[in-house]
Amino acid sequence: MAEYYSNGNSKYYDIKIKVEDLDLFYGSFQALKNVNLEIPEKQVTALIGPSGCGKSTFLRTLNRMNDLVHGVVIKGKIELDDQDIYEKSIDVVELRKKVGMVFQKPNPFPMSIIENVAYGPKAHGIKDKTKIAEIVERSLVQAALWEEVKDRLHTSALGLSGGQQQRLCIARVLAVEPEVLLMDEPTSALDPLATLKVEELVNELKEMYTIVIVTHNMQQAARISDITSFFLNGEVVETDATRKMYTNPSNKKTEDYITGKFG
Repeated sequence: MAEYYSNGNSKYYDIKIKVEDLDLFYGSFQALKNVNLEIPEKQVTALIGPSGCGKSTFLRTLNRMNDLVHGVVIKGKIELDDQDIYEKSIDVVELRKKVGMVFQKPNPFPMSIIENVAYGPKAHGIKDKTKIAEIVERSLVQAALWEEVKDRLHTSALGLSGGQQQRLCIARVLAVEPEVLLMDEPTSALDPLATLKVEELVNELKEMYTIVIVTHNMQQAARISDITSFFLNGEVVETDATRKMYTNPSNKKTEDYITGKFG
């Protein structure tokens, strides 16, 4: 359990992910320094901070995407449901099924809408066409896209608008039934209306999923997150209930960043 304070009242959350003494090196450069963070279950945790501060690098440690980068060295511990995800016995494919990721720019596959969503379940061995159809519909409903695309499921996903493409990418992640959703600046390439739809979607999805979102947008973090963690130069400066951090931060550096004095 982790305790966060908001409006002077303490509130306890069950912990989904626990990070202890995390260091990450790209060769001789240390990108993350002694990061300790508890991510509560079925809440939205926003990671904020200036460019190059380690937010996205940290996000990628949570589903071992950094394993794909040559020369990366990671020290410390990351536990998902009390299990260290960096143990040698961990199946990384299963981990990434459990901890899904949505990237900064929409990246639908160059295939039909239905095939985009069905791709993951098929890759994990589901062959029954009725089951696949159920998963596709459920995922598109959860991603608030079903009503917009139900009559053109067999047309190319590349014909969708940018905002629709991003919600399709969210549906594609949801189709494999993850427990955690990582979002790396998911609205930075979208217009304000599409951004609003994704934010509304995030608010709905936290009823079912633990969400960690990287954002440069201070107002967005304030609107959609329950917990905010402020990163600076590869370190976590402060983590607290979003409302408290934005109104009464404990650290002067946090206050300076939130009020626009730097970054």
